[in-house]
Amino acid sequence: MSARPKVFLEFSVGNKKVGKVEIELFSDIVPKTAENFRALCTGEKGQKGGKNLHYKNCKVHRIEPGFCIQTGDIIKGNGTSGRSIYESGKMEDENFTVKHSEQGIVSMANSGPNTASSQFFFTMAEGPLPQLDGKHVAFGKVTSGLEVLKDLEQYGNRLGAVSKKVIISDCGQL
Repeated sequence: MSARPKVFLEFSVGNKKVGKVEIELFSDIVPKTAENFRALCTGEKGQKGGKNLHYKNCKVHRIEPGFCIQTGDIIKGNGTSGRSIYESGKMEDENFTVKHSEQGIVSMANSGPNTASSQFFFTMAEGPLPQLDGKHVAFGKVTSGLEVLKDLEQYGNRLGAVSKKVIISDCGQL
């Protein structure tokens, strides 16, 4: 078995870098989902429809302390769109093997079955979030930088509104 790929996301608030988060991708369990995320971190797929298939400079549009931090809308940046690296722009739900069992699970956001694209979220609850199991494809886990995400929670509220400009200022594969 080959080693699971690792990627990083560096976050900025305003124009100030606040830290790097490293993520291990479960490519052995959800290979298509993991590959979509990895390629969106590297930007190696270039453009589709005039939009970069890349998380760099993507806005964090939802921060709900104690629940999730959501980003990845590479099209509009507001949580209403997104695009996968695959031809249709969407992805089928690969499987729901990985559970949202702890803080730092990385999972695909969607608007219903088989609608995942580029949006994703980090679980921020200190315990399991079983209401997400069977609905969202979890594909990775934070291995370093969880404290960066915890620090970002101060810029959100219980409705998920974000009070400052929080972006992914850099990203790639480790």
